[in-house]
Amino acid sequence: MTETPVDRAHWARVAAQWTAWARAPGHDAFWAYRDALLAFIGRGEARALEVGCGEGRVSRTLKELGYHVTATDAVAELVDAAAAARSADRYAVAPAASLPFEDGSFDLIVAYNVLMDVEDVPAALVEISRVLAPGGEVVISLVHPFCDRGRFAGPEPDAPFVVEGSYFGRERFEGSEERGGLTMEFAGWSQPLEAYAEALTRAGLAITGLREPVPQVTADDDSRQKWTRLPLFLWLKARRLA
Repeated sequence: MTETPVDRAHWARVAAQWTAWARAPGHDAFWAYRDALLAFIGRGEARALEVGCGEGRVSRTLKELGYHVTATDAVAELVDAAAAARSADRYAVAPAASLPFEDGSFDLIVAYNVLMDVEDVPAALVEISRVLAPGGEVVISLVHPFCDRGRFAGPEPDAPFVVEGSYFGRERFEGSEERGGLTMEFAGWSQPLEAYAEALTRAGLAITGLREPVPQVTADDDSRQKWTRLPLFLWLKARRLA
């Protein structure tokens, strides 16, 4: 999931935490968006690469959609967890900025909530562009850059969203969440949407689709009702410029 020695060390240390957190059904936000993500990606039988596979749940989703999946992550412990769950067809321990594949190897490349954990996003996207086949597509999920810079003032579904400081610039973040008896320590980088768009352009990739998905929530799920008012995630599709 990560690139720098500091980030790799963090995610290696919390790999077991993340595996338990991510695999608990319905536990985190992924499950409220999963059906919309499947629809956004679409079915296929092409060669797919997941960059930053973590414990493998998105790779398993890609296999469910029919793709022939290669899963990579910079953290060996996470690749081992993905392989133990038979998440993909092939695996490699590799950072996003140094993928061990030939040019044009994949028709679909998915980077799900990983670019926030990459210090050098432009280098990662150049490498992703390199291994993308002509006519291929990149699918990117980000924690929405706007919501990343603020917080809800309280737990109520109608609590106001407060931005403290500036939306602009690039910042390191670290934090811990506890829910359902599980604890997860997060760390990574926050930067505005413009920075991602500029990095895509520099990598020769053009945005062809954008979604700010709304979660599937029940009427009594107060903890997620607020995300029907403000986007938690930003999804992008991109193709190589002609």
